[in-house]
Amino acid sequence: MDDRATGVLLGLACGDALGRPVEFQQPSTIRNRHGRVSEMLADGTHGQPAGTITDDTEMALCIGRSLTTNSEFVPADVAQRFVEWYQSGPFDVGLLTAAVIQRLQDGEPWHHAGYDEWDRRPEGSNAGNGSVMRCAPHSLAFATDLDTLITVSRASSAITHADPRCQWGCAILNATLAGLLTDVDDPLAWALAHTPAAPDELRQACEEVLAVIRGDQPPDAVPLDNSGYVVTTLQAGLHHGLTASTAEDAIISAVMMGGDTDTVAAVTGAVAGARFGASALPTRWQTALDTADELSEIATSLASSTITCPDTVRERIDAGIGES
Repeated sequence: MDDRATGVLLGLACGDALGRPVEFQQPSTIRNRHGRVSEMLADGTHGQPAGTITDDTEMALCIGRSLTTNSEFVPADVAQRFVEWYQSGPFDVGLLTAAVIQRLQDGEPWHHAGYDEWDRRPEGSNAGNGSVMRCAPHSLAFATDLDTLITVSRASSAITHADPRCQWGCAILNATLAGLLTDVDDPLAWALAHTPAAPDELRQACEEVLAVIRGDQPPDAVPLDNSGYVVTTLQAGLHHGLTASTAEDAIISAVMMGGDTDTVAAVTGAVAGARFGASALPTRWQTALDTADELSEIATSLASSTITCPDTVRERIDAGIGES
């Protein structure tokens, strides 16, 4: 399991860094300028050196550091780490994430800031992929405790992304990762079976991927989208990560979709890493990551340690985020 656990976080970071230079570009533009993107590129979107990670991996690191430091999921500590990261001046941060972190910075509690910001925003700007991109560390900490994993995934999402699609998107992704890490047969089906309360749109998107995996539909039957919407990001990440023949092909295919390349590829990379292991990720990609060693250390620690979840967090989820 160690190789696959490490693969989750390194795969996430590799996808993030490979996709970063071509973020927001159209597939045709990417092909014309770079051909098939199989190497870490410098400059491009955000103008950073080759191998530079974005907020996807940086926020996952905040979560991983919090879990390993506390041996417990402490949402307030995760929220504070997000604030400190934001204060460092990251070159890439989502609009909803930034708005919520500013409220956290002003002293609002974690269980109100994200919920209230979601509640006031119109449909179309309230269900982005900013939590599903970073949630994978929880799958390592709670891989053998599915009920707790689902609770933690939802609560962690709600710190910045309280929309039910975001909360349950994180739960489905992490349950799928846990299924891969613990050798469950048909991990996506297993994840869906344990998340019956997930919104219908989210479930349908995942079931379309499941139909491809089972051979009931051809791969091109699923019209994948490259936007920043949590539903389509999860669908694309699961599709590439669970159907590709190699981890490298999975991540490259996600990048070649264009659009929100870093996040779609980060989700894909986490899935592919859990499926194939860190050893299946190209060494040249891993070498380009400044954070590779820390990611590996966090993954190993989370997979081998006992991490707990306080009853207060369970009660908060049971009562409804933002209530009381």
